[in-house]
Amino acid sequence: MNTVRAQKDGWEARARIGVVVPHADVGPESELQVMAPEDVFLHGSRVHFGAMRAGGEMDPKIPHDPVRAFVEPPHIDDAVELLAASPLDAIALGFTSSAYVLGASGEKALFDRLARHTRGIPLTGTTTAAVTGLNVLGAHRLAIVNPPWFDDRLSGLGADYFTEQGFTVVHHGPCGLPSNQKLITPQALSVWIRTIVAEHRPDAVLVAGNGIRAVGVIDALERELDVAVLTANQVLFWHALHLAGAGEIAQQITGYGRLFGRAPGGGQRPG
Repeated sequence: MNTVRAQKDGWEARARIGVVVPHADVGPESELQVMAPEDVFLHGSRVHFGAMRAGGEMDPKIPHDPVRAFVEPPHIDDAVELLAASPLDAIALGFTSSAYVLGASGEKALFDRLARHTRGIPLTGTTTAAVTGLNVLGAHRLAIVNPPWFDDRLSGLGADYFTEQGFTVVHHGPCGLPSNQKLITPQALSVWIRTIVAEHRPDAVLVAGNGIRAVGVIDALERELDVAVLTANQVLFWHALHLAGAGEIAQQITGYGRLFGRAPGGGQRPG
């Protein structure tokens, strides 16, 4: 009998993570995919976001009504329920600004509502993951770098969110880069973060907003500045892997920040 030597075919997953994203945003899936080992698979579901147009175009500052509408029933509930019909290990909400608008209590109510649609699959979101990661790293003084399409009021709501969670927010604001996803470069973002760190001396920097190009600068900046650098998609992926019971996979990821060497229970990568 001839033995078939099969090529990889995508069925050998060690973990499957579902992610809910705005309909015209490729950023979260792109960044999660590049961080994922080859045996971790991502499965996306899209929800219409009224502040984005075809091709990913947005206004220079996004209005708040579409941000709130993104997490109102029924569309996000349907997206989560459809994802949860698949054999997934965790589901992640790839959207930051809704948590800013809702606040911590409103976000908890959102998660409680969505839990009715997940079939018991664990669910996380960017700000929840960020709080967990910051606590694991022992960070207290936090600088928040928001996307340029967040206005000052939205940025202030984000500062309120993290202050309520017990952090000292030493800086928050939209970064001074072009308000266009396609024009933000790792080099320009790095310069902005260096300036913020030099001026405010935080324990950690959080680059918020899942649509901003950010994961590529984490490792170099941590080495240079000796400050923890977290980004929306990095913390989301890290937390989702741990909720999926794939913490050993998360601790094997290198090049995307010291956070991946830590576990929510405080464990650290050996060596």
